[in-house]
Amino acid sequence: MKMGVFGSGSVGQTIAARLAELGHDVMIGTRDVNKLKEWQSSNPSVKLGSFAETASHGEMLFNAVSGAGTLEALKMAGESNLGEKVLVDISNPLDYSKGFPPSLLVSNTDSLAEQIQRAFPKVKVVKSLNTVTAKIMVRPREVANGEHTIFVSGNDADAKAQVTALLRSFGWNDILDLGGITSARGTEAYLLLWVRMYDSLQDSMINVKIVK
Repeated sequence: MKMGVFGSGSVGQTIAARLAELGHDVMIGTRDVNKLKEWQSSNPSVKLGSFAETASHGEMLFNAVSGAGTLEALKMAGESNLGEKVLVDISNPLDYSKGFPPSLLVSNTDSLAEQIQRAFPKVKVVKSLNTVTAKIMVRPREVANGEHTIFVSGNDADAKAQVTALLRSFGWNDILDLGGITSARGTEAYLLLWVRMYDSLQDSMINVKIVK
């Protein structure tokens, strides 16, 4: 499947490399392709392009841009290129302007995922993977043999089914559908707890398991 990944940071690189490993046709979208040339030498099957080129390339898209830069990046991608595609939103609206711990740029009555959905109403936004560090996103079995939980939020049931199937290909077994896109408010707010757990444990290889 053709995959487009927006964002050239560690999350975007990790997602793109794993997708390519699984046999997908992957392109990373970035403002400056030159900064990824060295990384690409170790991941030669991953193409590099602009946000617009990546949006056009991908049948499924991933937003791994920083929370503050997300809407601008998607505008650069172009509404016509985004079309009615599934967009997996991995980003978190963290604000480090006052140092650690961060606050949220949007919270309580809104979320970054909802802002994306409002700005691009035809896009099928699915919030997922934002509650774990990049390595766990694509290799969940490296923590507790995969016995922990990942969440999906979104308004389109078919889009969530497609994302769920992809998550299973990454190795996820425990996938909890939280409902519509407004439930992303919860998973984005969870990052305020996650950064505290990280600070306490000094380890990012952590996650939660929902039990009942």
